[in-house]
Amino acid sequence: MDDDRRGSFGGTWMSGDNAVFLGIGGNLGDRVAHLRHALWLLARDCEDLTVSPVYETPPWGDTDQPMFLNLVARGKTGLSPQLLLARVKTIEFEVGRRPTRRWGPRVIDIDILAMGRTIENGPDLSIPHSRMHERGFVMIPLADLEPDWVHPLLGTSAASIASSLPDDARLGIKRTPFEIVWEVGR
Repeated sequence: MDDDRRGSFGGTWMSGDNAVFLGIGGNLGDRVAHLRHALWLLARDCEDLTVSPVYETPPWGDTDQPMFLNLVARGKTGLSPQLLLARVKTIEFEVGRRPTRRWGPRVIDIDILAMGRTIENGPDLSIPHSRMHERGFVMIPLADLEPDWVHPLLGTSAASIASSLPDDARLGIKRTPFEIVWEVGR
C-alpha cells in the first residue's frame, strides 16, 4: 500500500504509527471504578496502555447532569479503526452504558480520538475526532499525557491546542487527586 496512514488486511490494521488515543469519561455511579473497568477491558485490544491524569469536568452539550471524570488513554492496537469502534461500543455496554438522550448522563463513554496518522471521515467514525480540538475535557488531559502529539489535520501539538482553548472550553475543568494506576490484570 502506497499510503502508510492506514490500511487493512485480514482485519489487522497497519500504520507507520499505530498509537491510538482514546477519550474515556463518565458521570454516573462509581466513576473511578468505571474508568478502571473500561481500561481493563481495553487492554485486551490495546497494548502498552498509558493514561493521563483524571479530570473532573462539567457536562458538555446537555448541561443538566452530574460532573464527569475524564481521562485520555494511549495504547497500540492491531485492530482496524472500524473493528476498534465495534470493540469500544461492546466495552461501553459491558461497563454498563445504556442508550440515553444525546449528550446525556452515562456510566462510560469512550471516543476514538486519533489512530496514528489515520484520517477517516465516515458516517460512523471520524478520525481524528472531529471536535476534539474544541473540547477542554479532551485536550487538557491529552496535553498532559502527550504534549508533543501533533493533530494530523491541524499540524498543531496537543500542548498548543490546549493552551489556546477559549476560556469557556476550560471553565470548570480541574485535575483530581484520583490516580488510575495501570497494570495488566488490575
